[in-house]
Amino acid sequence: MTATNTQLTHVTDANFAQEVEGATGLVLVDFWATWCGPCQVIAPLLEQLAGEYAGKARITKLDVDQNQATTYRFNVRSIPSLLFFRDGRHVDTMVGAVPKAAIEERIKKHLA
Repeated sequence: MTATNTQLTHVTDANFAQEVEGATGLVLVDFWATWCGPCQVIAPLLEQLAGEYAGKARITKLDVDQNQATTYRFNVRSIPSLLFFRDGRHVDTMVGAVPKAAIEERIKKHLA
């Protein structure tokens, strides 16, 4: 697993089961691509949230172009798609470049 300059991490088809589905607690997965404009818009928001929620929730990114098996498995058709996993189970999805406050509200809901 590769870490960026924040608490945000990258997951792949190869480690998704271990890093996301095998995790305890809340994990948010950002399904994104380098060519996706709206994905670039929310990327800095997710980095901020990863820092703010360090130790409470994990925020990860999965490149849909390089990890198609996981993308198809969760039927991700539009990006950015934010999938929320609680104790390894997919519990929620947000699609599109949503405001930071909306993402944070959803994180708090699933931490409660």
